[in-house]
Amino acid sequence: MKLNLNIQPLNTWLNVNNEPLIISGPCSAETEEQLLTTAHLLAATGKVSVLRAGIWKPRTRPGEFEGIGSIGLEWLKRAKAETGLPTAVEVANAKHVEEALAAGVDILWIGARSTVNPFTVQEIADALRGHDVPVLIKNPVNPDLQLWIGAIERINGAGITKIGAIHRGFSSFEKSSFRNEPMWEMAIQLKTLCPELPIINDPSHICGNRELIPYISQKALDLDMQGLMIESHVDPSVAWTDAKQQVTPAALAELVDRLTVREPEAPNEAFADKLADLRKNIDKIDDILLQKLAERMSIVEKIGEFKRDNQVTILQVNRWDAIIKKGHAFAKALKLDLNFTEKFLELMHGESIRKQTEIMNAGKAAEGIAAEQHTEVKA
Repeated sequence: MKLNLNIQPLNTWLNVNNEPLIISGPCSAETEEQLLTTAHLLAATGKVSVLRAGIWKPRTRPGEFEGIGSIGLEWLKRAKAETGLPTAVEVANAKHVEEALAAGVDILWIGARSTVNPFTVQEIADALRGHDVPVLIKNPVNPDLQLWIGAIERINGAGITKIGAIHRGFSSFEKSSFRNEPMWEMAIQLKTLCPELPIINDPSHICGNRELIPYISQKALDLDMQGLMIESHVDPSVAWTDAKQQVTPAALAELVDRLTVREPEAPNEAFADKLADLRKNIDKIDDILLQKLAERMSIVEKIGEFKRDNQVTILQVNRWDAIIKKGHAFAKALKLDLNFTEKFLELMHGESIRKQTEIMNAGKAAEGIAAEQHTEVKA
């Protein structure tokens, strides 16, 4: 089901001088000199369309640098006047909104720690009512698509039509190479529900280190995201916050030059015909896969009934281990990605367990309903 949002196309409210759209600037505005120097260097690259800077910083623990505060807005105003770059800052409450708008900030964004709280988002939405300012909404810290959608709907409901989403990855208990797991499927689902919504990728926060930023940036563009928000500092080695994930303006320019920008569609008629034929083949195979899955689940139901009648537990670890080992070997022979194969097998196994559990407990559920009805009659 598509989202019913009133959103203006990105190119109607933001002048993108180059492709891709690049929003860049320091994680935190630290000093006026640091911000102005970085802004001038970024503007000189000719690659940056918007200057960003953290003015108020939500920190995990007290005592850490929580941003320079309102004085930084004056530095941003000066940077805009000297470079011509529009500015963007994160806002986390109504007071931030009021001060940023009063200082002439061009674009506001709502951070991941704020998106996760509907009360905070609604406070920001109420403060925005009556203003015509672009707002970008980062995904929530935790992987909850409905929270992300809800935040976008709240801002749109306040009359803001210049809206974009920022994909910055999600927290995960699993350790990996990334600071925040990309979970690309979440951004893809959001785009599917609202095709007109611009989505900008934040590789800095996904990666947590500058070495991975080019890889994530290219993947984001290949997934048809409309731009990148990359943190840049005149000297990242002395940055007060997130030093490892910031790049110099020169490094940013080099990174952008190496990116390949592809079009979502090709005007070539022969290409379109060939692509249509290939997709028809995929559709046929998908139909067969679904039919085979249905056959598999029919057998699973019979197994569930057989286990129930013989008082055997649903889960048998040795059987699952055998499935995984066989799956890995077969996937390797077929040149399938092992991670994908394992996830696919886990999905099927999870559905098999659900179905067998349903069969096992069907009689008990009926007994429970009958007992409740009997109790009600006696009452």
